Amino acid sequence: MSEDGRTIERALINGAQPASAIQVQAALDELGIIHSSISHAPMRTVADSLALRDGVPGGYSKNLFLRNRKGKMLMVTLLEHRTINLKLFGESLGFGKLSFASPERLMHYLGVIPGAVTPLAILNDVTRSVKLVLDKQLLEMDPLHFHPCDNRMTTTLSAEDLLRYINRHHGEPEIVDFDSLMPI
Repeated sequence: MSEDGRTIERALINGAQPASAIQVQAALDELGIIHSSISHAPMRTVADSLALRDGVPGGYSKNLFLRNRKGKMLMVTLLEHRTINLKLFGESLGFGKLSFASPERLMHYLGVIPGAVTPLAILNDVTRSVKLVLDKQLLEMDPLHFHPCDNRMTTTLSAEDLLRYINRHHGEPEIVDFDSLMPI
């Protein structure tokens, strides 16, 4: 169910069921990636994360699922404190004007609900329709923490292993230096 009370069918664009947190963890295991996961109350926002993490070190992100006017989709994973000008960012990537994609589109392409967007959901992009953009400075942190397609859990892994997982299940992401692109 979406935050506005609409029921969203839990199915990918091809009709398959999206990967669960257990399946994401199995995909990490298959690659020999060392990871750990904890369960917690649902975290939908950066503020929720700050309230629940209680000083656990590492890199934390905000994850945006966006689309342009032509329906091309983009997932952006950046340091949690960053602000982003969607118009300038979209233009810099050649996407034009960007806006947030609908919860239905999010489910169909990444298999998650709003508040659970994560680069680990790229496993669900069966059509490889989503361009993945990662913040260079986030990848310099260790460890990294993401939802494993369920915002009631957090999975911890290294940046190197995140990139290995993404390359195996989706291909090369675009890594952007947000400090140069959009100085704070």
